[in-house]
Amino acid sequence: MKKLYKSRTDKMLAGVLGGVAQYFGIDSTIVRLIVAFLGLVSCGTVVLAYIIAALIIPQEP
Repeated sequence: MKKLYKSRTDKMLAGVLGGVAQYFGIDSTIVRLIVAFLGLVSCGTVVLAYIIAALIIPQEP
């Protein structure tokens, strides 16, 4: 069973996007570009979601 974790190795801030990339098996650069674009379009809602995810998602064991 796959579980979502914050990445310890592939991180720039909290490791959330690196963990999402590992979970879905895609390159973390693609995830970061998508989130950056959505952050601009959503007027900051994605930034709030990132902060909440950083607090909720556990660290990689």
